[in-house]
Amino acid sequence: MSAYIAEEFDDAEADVLRRYFTNLDLPVFALVNLPEVVKGALFARYSRSAKSLRRLFLDEFVGDLDIEGDVTIDATVGLERAEELYTRIFFEYGDDSVAQLGGVHLACEQASNLLTKVLEWGRLMSYLEQSTRYIAYDTRLGGRYRYYRPPAVLKSELGTRYVAEMDRMFSGYSALIPGLTEFFRTQTPKREADSDFIYRQAIKAKALDSIRGMLPAASISNLGIYGTGQAYEALLLRMRTHPLPEAQAYSDMMLTELRKVIPSFLRRVDIEDRGIATSNYFETNHGAMSDIASSIFGDTEPEPAPGVRLLDFDPEGEAKVVAAALYPHTMLPEDQVMRRVHAMSVEERVAILRAYCGERTNRRHRPGRALERPFYRFDVLADYGAFRDLQRHRMMTIDWQTLRPDHGYEKPEAVELAGVTGEFEDVMERSAELFDTLVDPFPTEASYAVSLAYKLRFVIDLNARQAMHMLELRTSPQGHPAYRVVCQDMHRLIAEEAGHHAIAEMMHFVDHSEEQPLERLDAERRAEAKRSGLSG
Repeated sequence: MSAYIAEEFDDAEADVLRRYFTNLDLPVFALVNLPEVVKGALFARYSRSAKSLRRLFLDEFVGDLDIEGDVTIDATVGLERAEELYTRIFFEYGDDSVAQLGGVHLACEQASNLLTKVLEWGRLMSYLEQSTRYIAYDTRLGGRYRYYRPPAVLKSELGTRYVAEMDRMFSGYSALIPGLTEFFRTQTPKREADSDFIYRQAIKAKALDSIRGMLPAASISNLGIYGTGQAYEALLLRMRTHPLPEAQAYSDMMLTELRKVIPSFLRRVDIEDRGIATSNYFETNHGAMSDIASSIFGDTEPEPAPGVRLLDFDPEGEAKVVAAALYPHTMLPEDQVMRRVHAMSVEERVAILRAYCGERTNRRHRPGRALERPFYRFDVLADYGAFRDLQRHRMMTIDWQTLRPDHGYEKPEAVELAGVTGEFEDVMERSAELFDTLVDPFPTEASYAVSLAYKLRFVIDLNARQAMHMLELRTSPQGHPAYRVVCQDMHRLIAEEAGHHAIAEMMHFVDHSEEQPLERLDAERRAEAKRSGLSG
C-alpha cells in the first residue's frame, strides 16, 4: 500500500490541470504557466483550506483565469537554449549566484509534521503550511485518517497496531470537536454586532486550538514552498541522507518535479563527487556526533529547569546598540564611537535609543540594523505545537532535540473546564505506549506516535531585531496560548535577567495580557471589516 493517496480528476479537470502543474497524481508538484500573483494567492489560501492545491485551483481560481489561450502554452519553449547557458555558467564555472535567480513554487502535500520541520529548515525560502487552527483533522483522505504511514513500520509485525492506535487517537480527537465547539459557544455568546461567519470562525479556532495537542506528529499537512534553485539544492542535499526515511523518499519526488522546471540548477545534486559527496558528509557528521553524545551522556537524566531560560547574552548589548545606531551618521571608527558612548550617562543612552526607535504606530514599524548588535540565547521546553510555530522564524538560529514523550505534556486549561480531561489523557497515554513499542525496532519512526502536546527541548539564538519581530508577533492576543507564554517569558528575561530594559521597552507591542476567551475574534472582526471595504 502506498504511503500517499493519489488524487482523482475527470478528463476535463485533468486537461486544465496539465497546463499548470507538473504532475496530477503525486503529492509533490511544481506550479508553471501561472502569474506570480496567482501562485502567491493559491499558497495563501492553501494554508487555511483542507483541500489539495490542485482541487483548490479548480474550485476557486480557474474560473477567474482566461485559460482559452493556455492550450498552446509550452513550458519547454526556450528551455534547451537556457540549459546550455546555465550549464556553462553554473555547472562548469561554478557561479552559484546564478542559481539565486530562478525560483519555483512547489506544493508538498501529505507531509508528516516531522517532515514539515525538515522542509522548513532553510532560511532563504518562503513557506505556508496548513494550519491545525483552521483545518479539522476529523475528515478522511481516501477513506483514511490523515496521518503518515511509514512503509517500514506497516510491513513489520507492528504495522497493524500502528494503524489501529493512530485511528483511535484520531477518533478521540474527532469525538471532542462538537462538544468543545458547543462549550465555547456557551462561554462566549455571540455579540449582536458580530456576523455568524466570524463568530463561527473564532469558535472553531478556539475548539481546534484546545485539542490540537491530541494529534500525533504523524498527522499530515500540505505545505507550499517558494525558493530559488540554490535554496532547493541545499535542502535536497540534506534531505537525501536525513535519518527520517520519509525525508529521503520525499527528496526524490521533489528532485523529479524541480528538474521539470529548473533542471540546470539541480544538476549537481546526484553527481558522485559533488552533491552525493556533500550529502555523505552531512550523514557521516550526524552519525559521529550522535555516537559521541551517547558515549558522554548515556542515560543522564535532565535536571529540573524552568520552561524558558536565558543562557547567554551580551552585557554590553545596550551600549553597543547606541554605538551602532550613531555609527552611520558619523565619519568615525566604531571603537571611537563606542568610547564616547561609554562616557555617556544612562539617561543619554536611553534618549538616543528612544530617538532611534521613533514613534512606532504598529509592530511593522521596526528600527534598523543597530538592533542586530546584541544577541540572546534561550533554552526552551515547550509542547511540540508551540515549537512548530516558533520554528518558522527561520532567520534566527533554532535547533531541537528528538521528539519523545519523556518530558511530559501540556494540558490546556480549556480541556479541564470542558470536562474532557479523561479523553485527552487517554490519547496521551496511547501515544506514549505506541512510542515505547516502536522505539527499539524503529528509533526514528517512533516519533510519529508522539502527540503534539508532548514537550520538546529546543534552543533559540537571535539578535534583538529578530526578537522584536518574533516576540511582538507571537504574543499578540490572537496567538496560541502555548507559544504566547514562551515569548512573554523571553521578553521578561531580556529586561530583567539581561538587564536590557531599554531594548525591551523598544518592543512595546509585546502583549503580556492573559489568555483571551476567543483569541481569533478580534482578528476575524478586522478581516471582515477589510472584506467589507474591498467589496464596497
